[in-house]
Amino acid sequence: MRHHHIDLSSVLRGTVCALYSNLVTRPTGAAVRTEIERAIAEIGGRTVTVIDFSEVTLLDFSCADEIVAKLMLRYAPADAEPVVPPEAPADGEGYFLFRGLGDRHLDAVEAVLERHRLAIVAVFDGLPCLIGDVSQTERETWELLRDRGPSDADLVARERGETFEAAARRLEALACRGLAVRVDGGYAAIGTLGPTEAAA
Repeated sequence: MRHHHIDLSSVLRGTVCALYSNLVTRPTGAAVRTEIERAIAEIGGRTVTVIDFSEVTLLDFSCADEIVAKLMLRYAPADAEPVVPPEAPADGEGYFLFRGLGDRHLDAVEAVLERHRLAIVAVFDGLPCLIGDVSQTERETWELLRDRGPSDADLVARERGETFEAAARRLEALACRGLAVRVDGGYAAIGTLGPTEAAA
C-alpha cells in the first residue's frame, strides 16, 4: 500500500491563490479536491493519502463538503454494499488519514460528515480516532483493530462475544466505508499500517 502526504496549504499555494491559509468558498474546495484526486490517480493502486490541515487557518462548510465529504463519497460511500472481491475506482483505491484538525476545523468537518452519514480517521495527539457517523459497535470493532493490530473475523468474534457472520459483515462494512483496509487474512484500521504492510 502506497502512502503519500498532502499539505493542504501547499495545494492552495500551488493551484488556487496566495492566501493559502484559508479554505473558503466552494470553488476553492473543488480545486483542492481535484488536485488530490489527480495525485491519487497518478500513484495508482491502493493508496493512503494523509491530508494535513495543520497550516489551514480557516475552513468553511463548503470547503469541508468539497474536500472531506466528496473525497469520502467518491472512494468510500457510506451506503456502499460490502463486495468481495472489492471493486476499486478505475483510478485507484483511495483511503484517507486526516491530520492537523483542530477546533477551528471540526465544526465544519463534523457537520458535513453528519449530513452525508460519513466517518473519517483523524489523528489527535498521535492516536488515530474515528469521527463522524459511526455506530457504537462499529467504533468498538474499529478500535479493536487499532489497538490489537490486523485481525480477522474469528478473532473479532471471539473478542466481542459475537457470531463470525456478524463480525465478518461489520469488518467488511468498515472497509467499504474507508475506515479499515483488507490485508492478507484480515483487516487493519486506517492509520496503523506502514507503507509496505498492506497486501497489494
